[in-house]
Amino acid sequence: MTNRNLVIIGGGPAGLAAAKAAYDCGERDIIILEREPELGGILNQCIHNGFGLHTFKEELTGPEYAARYIEQVEQRGIEYRLNATVIDINKDKQVTYVSEKDGLVTIQAKAVILACGCRERPRGAINIAGMRGAGVFSAGTAQKLVNIQGYLPGKEVVILGSGDIGLIMARRMTFEGAKVKAVVELMPYSSGLNRNIVQCLNDFDIPLYFSHTVTQIQGKDRVTGVVVAQVNDKLQPIKETEQLIPCDTLLLSVGLLPENELAKNAEVQLSTTTGGAVVDENLMTSVEGIFQCGNVLHVHDLVDFVSAESENAGKCAVEYIRGGQICKDKLTINCTNGVRYCVPTVLNKDEVYASQSFKMRVANVFKKVELAVFADGVKVYGKKRPVVAPGEMENITLSADIMKVLKNAQSVEITLIKGDAK
Repeated sequence: MTNRNLVIIGGGPAGLAAAKAAYDCGERDIIILEREPELGGILNQCIHNGFGLHTFKEELTGPEYAARYIEQVEQRGIEYRLNATVIDINKDKQVTYVSEKDGLVTIQAKAVILACGCRERPRGAINIAGMRGAGVFSAGTAQKLVNIQGYLPGKEVVILGSGDIGLIMARRMTFEGAKVKAVVELMPYSSGLNRNIVQCLNDFDIPLYFSHTVTQIQGKDRVTGVVVAQVNDKLQPIKETEQLIPCDTLLLSVGLLPENELAKNAEVQLSTTTGGAVVDENLMTSVEGIFQCGNVLHVHDLVDFVSAESENAGKCAVEYIRGGQICKDKLTINCTNGVRYCVPTVLNKDEVYASQSFKMRVANVFKKVELAVFADGVKVYGKKRPVVAPGEMENITLSADIMKVLKNAQSVEITLIKGDAK
């Protein structure tokens, strides 16, 4: 067993940003463990632009954005292992990984940052009837086939789900000569960014059907068509609205799941809403010395936000390694009246009062609302918004003075006040 100060699991945008920030805070004993043959994570297959506007003040492709951080990590001489799959981590911060080069290795870490990203929800999770013929792909798999391996998954495509990857793949498949016949969304709103609906669907006259779903996949050896139906207010298909759309390919963009099997092994408390860890304002999980950031914590809209959050995790991990005080008294933040969740989930009831950013998502599309924060039933902050939607992450920043009020309260609530904004 070897000893390291900081082990970062995942060499994607979150892990790279956390490593860079930890190094810049003075920590030198850092190792990044990445299971893929190269750093960069999912960004390597995201060849479209739109990345980096917040972080680098210019528009970059995914590989370009990743390259910026990879260069910074390599300039600092931060150690990393590729083709290194972490197979276990326990609550004592012992990390076990396996690689062809090193074999089976266990590291005793002083701090661990989980930056494992997320995975796509598969067909089996949504129970669509039909044979298991060829032509059904997750949107991310199709993206890798087209952008990395140079294969076209199909020529006539239906996409189920309006997540950002699905929207982007509608445009990408069109660019490659395929015909995207429809994007079908179960909910009455999109789960993707509005700009992607405009740029990837509207600009190419690709229809988007809200409150619809795929009820059956037809075809035995290969998909020949899908049956699409409207759903009622209980999200149940309405039989008489069923229609057949002939196609040879179905892409699934039906949600992302944080990759938290390792966190479970370490007995980290997970949120039932996000699937990510329950973290405090330092991004520390319920297990002392284990931190979490990026899409493994909660699914972000923009990689720029992932980087900012992860740099904070790197700084907080260094503070912990240097002997930072651990507060055992914590206060859970309650999310109500349309706010699904917020990060951080709990607050340390210590005497550290600094400004704090809170990220959150709402449960539906609401117009003319106020995002409000209450401490012991008294409103201490409000932010009026003309419209909020599940596909757009909301962010509020509370001053040090407000944080002092929250940390000395018995209850904290983040909620929506509806119909109050002008």
